[in-house]
Amino acid sequence: MIEQPDHRLVEAARSGDTESFGELYRRHYPTIVGVAYAVLADRHLAEDAAQEAFAIACRDLGRLRRTDKFTNWLWGICRNVARDLARAKRRHVRADSLPELIDKPSKDGLSAAVRESVQRLPLAAREIVMLRYFSNLSHAQIAETLGITRQAVHGRLVRARRRLAEDLRRSGLHGRES
Repeated sequence: MIEQPDHRLVEAARSGDTESFGELYRRHYPTIVGVAYAVLADRHLAEDAAQEAFAIACRDLGRLRRTDKFTNWLWGICRNVARDLARAKRRHVRADSLPELIDKPSKDGLSAAVRESVQRLPLAAREIVMLRYFSNLSHAQIAETLGITRQAVHGRLVRARRRLAEDLRRSGLHGRES
């Protein structure tokens, strides 16, 4: 079977072809989870957000004006869903659990420090880092997803890695520079 471009799959899905929407789901699910994870920093919540984003996309597919912009549209839906989940999560943290959350020991101090450092990045930098290293997307795939050039992806990743390295140094972690 010849792989169909996204815009053809979107058109087919609009006509009721559920297999076409299923293929869009298979193609974009890892990326969408990465987008949500950049906002939520929780794998399970990110997967929930991705599921909800796809449900909304399926429901609202007829409203998408430009089928060639499906990826960007889906990405925007996911960011909004993830932000809503993040707000809800903040509202539901019980005050008596805060000391436990703050003082919770880490099994792997370095991994925890890196995760915390990534979460301190500005959202745009955090998203690009998550798409590259969490979703394992290539520069070309990230460029397509974000609607930017590969050179812009490279530049943003370089700047984000520098910020991470500096943040980790300030935290007292001295490692090899890459």
